[in-house]
Amino acid sequence: MEKRVVITGLGAITPIGKTVQESWDGIKDSKCGIDEITYIDTTNFKTKLAAEIKEYNALEYFDAKQAKRFDKSSQYAIIAAREAVKDSGITQENTNFDRVGIFVSSGIAGLKTIQEQGAVLANKGNSRISPLFIPMCIANMPAGNVAIEFGFKGESISIVTACASGTHAIGEAYKSIKYGYEDVILAGGTEAPICELGVAGFENMKALSNATDKNRASIPFDKERSGFVMGEGAGIVVLEELEHALNRGAKIYGELVGFGSTTDAYHITSPCPDGECGAKAMARAIEDAGIKPEDVDYINAHGTSTHLNDSTETKAINTVFGEYASKVMVSSTKGNTGHLLGAAGGVEAVFCAKAIEEGIVPPTINYKVKDEECDLDVVPNKPRNKDLKYVMSNSLGFGGHNACIVIKKYSN
Repeated sequence: MEKRVVITGLGAITPIGKTVQESWDGIKDSKCGIDEITYIDTTNFKTKLAAEIKEYNALEYFDAKQAKRFDKSSQYAIIAAREAVKDSGITQENTNFDRVGIFVSSGIAGLKTIQEQGAVLANKGNSRISPLFIPMCIANMPAGNVAIEFGFKGESISIVTACASGTHAIGEAYKSIKYGYEDVILAGGTEAPICELGVAGFENMKALSNATDKNRASIPFDKERSGFVMGEGAGIVVLEELEHALNRGAKIYGELVGFGSTTDAYHITSPCPDGECGAKAMARAIEDAGIKPEDVDYINAHGTSTHLNDSTETKAINTVFGEYASKVMVSSTKGNTGHLLGAAGGVEAVFCAKAIEEGIVPPTINYKVKDEECDLDVVPNKPRNKDLKYVMSNSLGFGGHNACIVIKKYSN
């Protein structure tokens, strides 16, 4: 028999807050976490803005040895996981740790570590490469380090599907609990890509905004959008089998009821222009949830602020929702956080859970100029009070990876 899957814990560190509450308050206050890049000298870069974690000091969270041994992608994952686990209340007394999984993904993981060790190789030779280089940079290590942190011994995997990684992790974790393989799974994503190598790579493929006004840089669905803004951080949800959660008296934020994923099979970076497979991922998630498109109250869109993403995602929504597409609320929180790449889906799932809990729809901030290609209710600039029963979250990654989840307001 298929099992029901609920959300019992939330954790996040984002450019608008170091905790879930701080980050969610930032959403409600229409806070923009984008500012001038401080991590690198941008003199020779066209890109001047990013969404960095403000005043981050690893030594506030880790001892000196740990801080040195963990790439930031692992640090952020552990920080978010600590908050999520504490929030969930799972302990060895109420949960079998052999049945707690870790599905924590990253699109790029240890990019800064790769850059730094590449410089060591070039300048000092191969004998000077750190023996910690590989375990610091490989994409599975955030999941591995979270497992080590808590002693969770269920399945531990890291699904790498670029900007869809976090949502894929949550969707696959949902399936694993639904079919009885695990009781609890920490799921989401983490990313720390803001370094010279990361900025140069995305800049040279013309994916990044060159805006210098932080309030006109990440502007999803706005006609003047010109590229995404890199962000960093992590978002993790604790997914749990319903009876397990009820037996230990856990707080339930919502119920995960649908997951759909597809592949464009079209281009290495560009989405399929008609949004066909993005639409199919949404349709699959709706079918899995056992609902109709018009049951969805709100969509947290991928909404990257690139011309192609936002227009094709709009086409996909129109395909799935038809006449109802103009009525469903659709916003992108990337105006607040920038684009967290593989962590985006994790952070946005946290925001969706909070939206359901408080009945507040996140806005698309810094929105000014309507685009005829994006003919949606994008909840411009200010949050809305609205009782939400079904919420959808989309993630669309380079390589044509599409993932979509549906969260329902919990009821017996």
